[in-house]
Amino acid sequence: MVTSNLFHCRKNSWPPEEYVSRTTLQLLDFDSAGPPEHAWRRRLNSHANILKEFSVTFMEAVKMVRLGIRLWSYVREEASHGRKAPIDPFTRESCKPSASQGVPLGGMGSGSISRGFRGEFRQWQIVPSICDASPVMANQFSIFISRDGGNKSYASVLAPGQHEGLGKAGDEGISSWGWNLSGQHSTYHALFPRAWTIYDGEPDPDLKVSCRQISPFIPHNYRDSSLPTAVFVYTLVNTGKERAKVSLLFTWANSIGGVSHFSGDHVNEPFIGEDGVSGVLLHHKTAKCNPPVTFAIAACETQNVSVSVLPCFGLSQASCITAKDMWGKMVQDGHFDRENFNCGPSMPSSPGETLCAAVSASAWVEAHGKCTVAFALAWSSPKIKFSKGSSYHRRYTKFYGTSERAAQNLVHDALTHYKRWEEEIEKWQNPILKDESLPEWYKFTLFNELYFLVAGGTVWIDSPLLTEDMRDGHHQSEEMETMDVNVTEAQVRRTKDAVKHTTINDYNVTSVRSEDNDETSNAECPRNIESAKSQGKENMDHSLQLSPLLETSNESDDVGRFLYLEGVEYIMWCTYDVHFYASFALLALFPKIELNIQRDFAKAVLSEDGRKVKFLAEGNVGIRKARGAVPHDLGTHDPWNEMNAYNIHDTSKWKDLNPKFVLQVYRDFAATQDMSFGVDVWPAVRTAMEYMEQFDRDDDALIENDGFPDQTYDAWTVHGVSAYCGCLWLAALQAAAAMAFQVGDKYFAELCKSKFVKAKSAFEGKLWNGSYFNYDSGSSSNSKSIQADQLAGQWYTASAGLPPLFDEAKIRSSLQKIYDFNVMKVRGGRMGAVNGMHPNGKVDETCMQSREIWTGVTYAVAANMILAGMEDQAFTTAEGIFLGGWSEEGYGYWFQTPEGWTTDGHFRSLIYMRPLAIWGMQWALSLPKAILDAPKINIMDRLLLSPSTRFALHETGVRKIANKAKCFGASVFHCAC
Repeated sequence: MVTSNLFHCRKNSWPPEEYVSRTTLQLLDFDSAGPPEHAWRRRLNSHANILKEFSVTFMEAVKMVRLGIRLWSYVREEASHGRKAPIDPFTRESCKPSASQGVPLGGMGSGSISRGFRGEFRQWQIVPSICDASPVMANQFSIFISRDGGNKSYASVLAPGQHEGLGKAGDEGISSWGWNLSGQHSTYHALFPRAWTIYDGEPDPDLKVSCRQISPFIPHNYRDSSLPTAVFVYTLVNTGKERAKVSLLFTWANSIGGVSHFSGDHVNEPFIGEDGVSGVLLHHKTAKCNPPVTFAIAACETQNVSVSVLPCFGLSQASCITAKDMWGKMVQDGHFDRENFNCGPSMPSSPGETLCAAVSASAWVEAHGKCTVAFALAWSSPKIKFSKGSSYHRRYTKFYGTSERAAQNLVHDALTHYKRWEEEIEKWQNPILKDESLPEWYKFTLFNELYFLVAGGTVWIDSPLLTEDMRDGHHQSEEMETMDVNVTEAQVRRTKDAVKHTTINDYNVTSVRSEDNDETSNAECPRNIESAKSQGKENMDHSLQLSPLLETSNESDDVGRFLYLEGVEYIMWCTYDVHFYASFALLALFPKIELNIQRDFAKAVLSEDGRKVKFLAEGNVGIRKARGAVPHDLGTHDPWNEMNAYNIHDTSKWKDLNPKFVLQVYRDFAATQDMSFGVDVWPAVRTAMEYMEQFDRDDDALIENDGFPDQTYDAWTVHGVSAYCGCLWLAALQAAAAMAFQVGDKYFAELCKSKFVKAKSAFEGKLWNGSYFNYDSGSSSNSKSIQADQLAGQWYTASAGLPPLFDEAKIRSSLQKIYDFNVMKVRGGRMGAVNGMHPNGKVDETCMQSREIWTGVTYAVAANMILAGMEDQAFTTAEGIFLGGWSEEGYGYWFQTPEGWTTDGHFRSLIYMRPLAIWGMQWALSLPKAILDAPKINIMDRLLLSPSTRFALHETGVRKIANKAKCFGASVFHCAC
């Protein structure tokens, strides 16, 4: 529960000795067994309070009643087709969210399982877009200790026993186990992707136990970071005078969360592998025709550690071997019979029956001696199937194949490679952790916010060009976007309500998809892009010498395709207006993934999907995807093929998506110096800019908003010119000019510069009030509100190494106003930056979003402050998110950071993408040399262009661009090399 201390005190350090005795820390000071100096920490007996969700006010409910009715109807319609709507505020999980989360398990994109700080395995996301938050309590580690002389023995689950359903008399299930741990002397230490649980004399006062959880999340390693596996290394230190026999037990239910274990036909199978790695495979036949999953739990046998297994036990009295029988065997013997390895696959489970397995690892620990025992968990679900039929193989299958035996190979490699993983993780993290100029809370929060790249529903497939699809078990050709170039004639091709042609200046792009998914294609364009790719590779290699952010391995550029959700409650892949904030993490750590996401959106810009969609806010009907418009997302039920799952508003009329695309592409281009990427995406960049001209209705080169929530704040109406979208547009003009110059489109560069000069004058004239930029140029009650995000365009301009949009005095004045009002006038600056604040110091209550504190936006504002030389204000601003979300006195949002919270701490949308924007702060603190050396645009040059500065059809340098790169880009150019 939140205490008033949250708003009156500040704790600047969390040394491990405040949680673990100095003696124990000294005993564990070897082989990474001890907790790190910088980490997020909790005692295991800490209360995991139920989290409080926000509620709309009466007036907000009245305004949204029509939307609510339409959304309810849409949710029901989707359910009738067996699908979950991407936004469903009406269905609540049976498991109420609580402050119990911890570091998730595994790498990226192969499904995820989280592990709470008290030891429970929860938040199951094995099937794409499906998240079950409930813990499976049969999944546990337990310990059994006996000493020479037999006068002391201990048997306990290594998790506190406070949970519903335990302690029933005569129970044959897990209530019969020893739930003896109080957690008073046990602590959890998190530094993603690792976590340490220290049992400081629990349950045996003379035994110190460290459990180290390791997952293969390794920046720039595109192989191991895709692996669905985790390792648990137990370090045992015997401080007693007698040697102790210690048996550790790992139990696992054949389940993918929820009640999936009741569906039947599940099979368990023991195995003995190489290098002493032995365990049990749990073959899970998923319901609803989802692809099967195989789990592997294993331990590593060494000279001092023996491994035994119990392949099957159940949780009911009807089971042949019950959970109570299994526990009794371990209490009595400390191990299982070796003959169990020879029993082969079990009989398939019956519907309603729970099938579990156990792996035991036993060792003698001498008096004052030490011992290490390692377990591993892996899950193999090689094929993912989306609800409209498209199936793909996950990224890790490129290295482990699609056999169900892959899980066995995964646990073997995890147990034999985890030390190398740790070395690479420490090499990555140490420079930041040892930087004494950084606040301690920032260091570990920076790394821990990366949990979302594992637990945010990520999907990583082994399909670089999506050229092959599997539908209903049959291989078919992927629906391909076929690009034609036709300088003199635009040919329109239609199939039903299909995607149709796009005319872009002096070349024509045709993207055709039929409604029934039959493939329709034009003659394939010959391609020869080797020289362009070579030039891009040379630039990338050169930039490696300049920046540690870029890939340094010799791996192929083929890193597959990557998706991540906007949030586990907003089920849309790669939501682009939010990716704008989150993408700094991917660019810094996995730049090839980031470039591929941008390529996916670049292709989308050049296509149109003519199928009709009902937009729920107004009830009007429009097409799914307009050509030239950046899609809101890559879809839900058929990503890449059916984009714009979001249907509240018509996002083709949003004003922030296209500028955000241009800004992200330029930042990525400047950071990587990848010329082939620049050539590939430039036509989409130019098209995205030209598309926005329709929103400049008074010929002042500045776009206007249209009196509805036409940007990422999709409940906050904007009238006329807005600070948020207008600033993004100014920045996009500057970025487009810089990129045009670099790829050789000199005319467009000059045109964008000319428009920038004119638009900047109009922007400042309409919005600058002497201390900040007004929310918008309208006459509504909140038009003069102070928006925290008003300088988002300036943030990207500075992050990409471009000149500032405004003079330094205006930038610093605006940011100081945001700090003084949006930050410091809300609970003394201990909650982050509220989105909207009236100039009289009262929170803007126009809508739910104006009165919310958005965690990711707060981090973005802090990054902007850093770039403006306001580091003290930046860290105070961002610290509010730590205090409210992560601190011990806060609201309990660790490892589930929500989109935002209200000023009383009630959340909206847990486990959300945007808080990855904290990596925008780190980007600002350590700009790579490639960014610092980015070309500066001299906007004061005399321009010999038409006075209107309208984008117009022109004999653009597109072909010259391609020739400069020695070939046409792969995306749209018909190669004549």
